[in-house]
Amino acid sequence: MPSLQKKLLDEESVAESEPKTRSRKPGWKAMPYILGNDTIERLATFGMQANFVVYLMKVYNMDQVLSANILNTWLAVSNLTPLIGAFAADAYLGKFRTIVLSSFASLVGMVIIMLTAWVQQFHPTPCSIQQQQNGECIGQTNFQMGVLSFGLLWLAIGTGGIRPCSIPFAVDQFDLTTAEGRQGSSSFYTLYYTTQTLVMLVNQTLLVYIQDSVSWTLGFALPSVFMVISTILFFAGTKVYSYVNAEGSNFSSIAKVMVAAQRKRHLHLPPADQTQGALYDPPLEIQDSKVKLPLTDDYRWLNKAAIVVENELNDDGSCKDHWRLCTIQQVEEVKCLLKIMPIFFTSIVVNIPMVQQAVFAVSQALKMDRNLGPNFEIHAGSVNVIMLLSIGVFLPIYDEIIAPTLEKITKQERGLTTLQRIGLGHACGILSMVVSGAVEIKRRELAISKGAPDGVAPMSVLWLTPQFMLLACCHVFATVGHTEFFNNESPDGLKSIANSLLCLNFAAASNMVNFIVNIVHSYTGKQGQPDWLDSDINKGKLENFYFVVAALGVLNMCHFIFCSRSYHYKPTMTG
Repeated sequence: MPSLQKKLLDEESVAESEPKTRSRKPGWKAMPYILGNDTIERLATFGMQANFVVYLMKVYNMDQVLSANILNTWLAVSNLTPLIGAFAADAYLGKFRTIVLSSFASLVGMVIIMLTAWVQQFHPTPCSIQQQQNGECIGQTNFQMGVLSFGLLWLAIGTGGIRPCSIPFAVDQFDLTTAEGRQGSSSFYTLYYTTQTLVMLVNQTLLVYIQDSVSWTLGFALPSVFMVISTILFFAGTKVYSYVNAEGSNFSSIAKVMVAAQRKRHLHLPPADQTQGALYDPPLEIQDSKVKLPLTDDYRWLNKAAIVVENELNDDGSCKDHWRLCTIQQVEEVKCLLKIMPIFFTSIVVNIPMVQQAVFAVSQALKMDRNLGPNFEIHAGSVNVIMLLSIGVFLPIYDEIIAPTLEKITKQERGLTTLQRIGLGHACGILSMVVSGAVEIKRRELAISKGAPDGVAPMSVLWLTPQFMLLACCHVFATVGHTEFFNNESPDGLKSIANSLLCLNFAAASNMVNFIVNIVHSYTGKQGQPDWLDSDINKGKLENFYFVVAALGVLNMCHFIFCSRSYHYKPTMTG
């Protein structure tokens, strides 16, 4: 036993390659390090984002439009870099090294942003609100903008490596060939999003307060300190983790399967009971790094890439030309990727209700009674806290109470399949839009009938609670369900790429919201009538916008049901 342990330690110390997967997964033993690292990292990253527009306006003397454009550009880049980071992790660096390097990149970015607030030469001379309104403020120089952009670039690079790899690396710690491992990974998703919700609550309250009321330097220094703690904590678990090697570019493997299948398109596939020897199916080289996939009938034409013809094998049974002959494993991995794409496209629309609420729910709150008692008023931009609190409460309840109860009824592991869980998320998103529209109709009627000078309806802002609770359920079922689905159903060598789809679908949903808003502006409000999204929502018809989003969600849900009914989950068998 000591010699075996020494061998494993020697393998882990090899600098040229990431440590090989251990035969026994650590499971929850590795979670304090991984989840702690990810939670603190998000506390740092979201702490930078939460109040950044206000920072640019107050410290850099920017107007609201320029500040919003800079933030949106940064967020757009941060949602695209995960694709690059995921490719690097899966193909070359491995998830562990990618997270480590990206953590240092994020730390560099945070320190630079902190310096822009601390060092006088890195930002313009402060000026008062009155001076800003009169246009008397000195704007930022090219040097100051360069320093700011350099810091944001490093933050985007860090996000690009951490975001797509943290969840897959955590899932690598569980043995998914066992029921215990699958249950552990499923519980991890719930715990992951619960901690993320708590982090967002802290950022939108405590950190925002420190930045606004105490010091911008301190408000940005704290995330930098958090990032140092996060990185140290991640390194503390290096002897516990289970590692999976990067195996080169999987995109070249996809291309080889496509080319080989095209070259052999005229060949006939052997009968199902005669595939032994007729199709190329060598044993896996690294038994512990991936799970063997059996041959399926999905996308059956791709199976032709594995047909063995004369003179395609060497004397030792190896393949002579990988562009003419591929293994069954390679073919099935390509099928996995093709099968999840229709579900990915439906995941874009289901995010629209969650994206648009950041704008229009705030508009509703501004025209509602936000007083809670005589001495406390809810800030309109803080109404989103209702959704975050609902997520933080409902996620553990679902995982600890609802899921085990459903499991007894349905006899299905974890109560529901991932696609059933996502389907419930679709339904909750649609209902949230219907409820939002109904509340808006009532709010506008009261605002107009009561004739308040400021247009505020005598209606408590807490009437928005039902729509936010439904959006919380949409997060619990759809967002967590998509995370589990993409990680479970993607090929082993492309898990980081699949996880980056979660960032991509959110970015696509944001663009779709902008597209819908522009369409509404273009085709409503003609002949002297205010459009549905008038800046004064008492004059517009915001509820019609909500109902359009709900109708789009119904169409998308029908498409999702069609795709999910024909979907076959990834089959597995031991290698």
